[in-house]
Amino acid sequence: MRTAAALMKRWEVEHEYEFRKWANEIPALHFKNEWNVHVIPPFAGAIARFRIEYKGKFVSCYLDCYDELGYFGEPYWEIYPYKDDIFRCKMNDTELLMQKIDDILEGRDLEESEEEKDE
Repeated sequence: MRTAAALMKRWEVEHEYEFRKWANEIPALHFKNEWNVHVIPPFAGAIARFRIEYKGKFVSCYLDCYDELGYFGEPYWEIYPYKDDIFRCKMNDTELLMQKIDDILEGRDLEESEEEKDE
């Protein structure tokens, strides 16, 4: 059992990062049935974290609501790896998030788009 001091520290972190507020504001995510989704405790300033595995590939994803892990200017999701880098999108842009995750898991993130070929 945790000590009173440890519980107080946890409450302070939950309060500082507005966990109850975000519990109501984080949008639902609609994962594909065949994906294995592993929920990971938040660390390093993330509000939420998870890892998705499918066909031997993986995607790491976190939600940063305070620009503590990067700068986006509003709450955002970040996924890695994406085209040997990262991909970020607005917290409420969940359809785009799921599409980019699917692209990674299906290997489409490494294909050049027509726009990239023209550059």
